[in-house]
Amino acid sequence: MYQHILYSIDAPVATITMNRPDNLNAFTTRMLAEIRHALADAERDESVVGIVLTGAGRGFCAGMDMNALNNMSAGGGGVADDLSPLDAHPGDPEMGENFAVTYSYLLSIRKPLIAAVNGACAGLGFCFALLCDMRFVEKTAKFTTAFSQRGLVAEHGASWLLPRLIGPGKALDLLWSARKFDGVEAQQLGLAERLCEPGTSATEAAAYIKQLAVSAAPMSLMVMKQQVYRHLNMELGEAMHDTNHLMAASLKRDDFKEGVRSFMERRPPKFKPLKIKR
Repeated sequence: MYQHILYSIDAPVATITMNRPDNLNAFTTRMLAEIRHALADAERDESVVGIVLTGAGRGFCAGMDMNALNNMSAGGGGVADDLSPLDAHPGDPEMGENFAVTYSYLLSIRKPLIAAVNGACAGLGFCFALLCDMRFVEKTAKFTTAFSQRGLVAEHGASWLLPRLIGPGKALDLLWSARKFDGVEAQQLGLAERLCEPGTSATEAAAYIKQLAVSAAPMSLMVMKQQVYRHLNMELGEAMHDTNHLMAASLKRDDFKEGVRSFMERRPPKFKPLKIKR
């Protein structure tokens, strides 16, 4: 079914690899649909605790394929491929409308989603990296927002996410100038949570997820992710009330009992997998 991505599961890690290396993994409409479909599969697979998104070859993702952009600018038609077999709806609909606009569904995926940025990361590829929960970035990776140099605007959540990650002034610099910067500067700016040696970002991201699988309850990971993104849109008091409600619910779950028991017995916890209705 997949032509433009590779999808593999090595429990507890699902890896989605954008696989158009000759084009620096530039997005096609098919690739975007395939990623969405694979994310839905990984989200519902009980053996999967977290997901890694990375690119094949020298690039993470160079943005939208320029042939597709040229077609858009010329008022070209749609895509010839029948993508209906790839129709999928990942993410939690209970997160609300904020998380159902174009690619904002990525923030509502119920499991940790880590971008392993191994090379060129530009345009829409840059937005996808922002929309992941964490970014493991190789020192030699190359970033650019690119939008201003194409006569475009800060697309697909970049104007909302980037200032929250690095501050308004730094965000405007990257958006206005579209200047190139590497993985080292990405970490200095606060864009990269982990700085990795060349060729190791996907491996390190997978290792991080494996550690989570050993120590953390999948339900807790899901609820914490939802708290962080939903509370960005709330006043403090509202967020505190919501947290109190979630805390009360967590105290009634078996995960809490197992967490306390495993601590008292000095052994690794055995938490239940996340069950999502298909």
